[in-house]
Amino acid sequence: MTMLFDSPIPARVMPLTLYTEQFIVRGTIQTLQHRVTDILNEAHDRYLVLEDVTLEEYASAEMPTRAEFAQVNLASVLFAVSLTSVESVRELRTPKLAERALISVPPFRVVGQVHLPMERNLRDSLVGLSGAFIPVTDATFWSDRLREARQTVAYIAVNHDLAQFFAPFREVDPWAGVVRPAETDPEPPSAG
Repeated sequence: MTMLFDSPIPARVMPLTLYTEQFIVRGTIQTLQHRVTDILNEAHDRYLVLEDVTLEEYASAEMPTRAEFAQVNLASVLFAVSLTSVESVRELRTPKLAERALISVPPFRVVGQVHLPMERNLRDSLVGLSGAFIPVTDATFWSDRLREARQTVAYIAVNHDLAQFFAPFREVDPWAGVVRPAETDPEPPSAG
């Protein structure tokens, strides 16, 4: 059990993966918080210090760099992925509506559930969406440009300042309603 600074509450060691435009940073952080967005949004500085760090550059043939500690600039973090899911505390829970959204955080795209206040319509909820990092649940992320395959995770915290847009998302079958001719062999030419 680790004590964080002078706190009487024991700190948890939480694994964390941070995606920047050029690197994937994996490590652990000692925290009193239970959720990734709380760690990121309530950081006292603009930096996080991770332990047992692995730095991996996209599409690089080099071996990942390992470090005992690394300071990461939060302004450079596109999104963070938590490897552990945490249930919200029932007493602190605010009723929200889960809305499927597409988020562009170049060079990545994220599709998942954004949790918005229930008393508003979707447009007003998007206007009121605030926080440095926005939680997205049941999320899939990928980057065609970086050749990063689709990954599905329970939870991502997206850097609101680096997101180009949050938009409602509905998957649409481009072939829906299109009548396709039956696949039959063409009639052989008549001998005549």
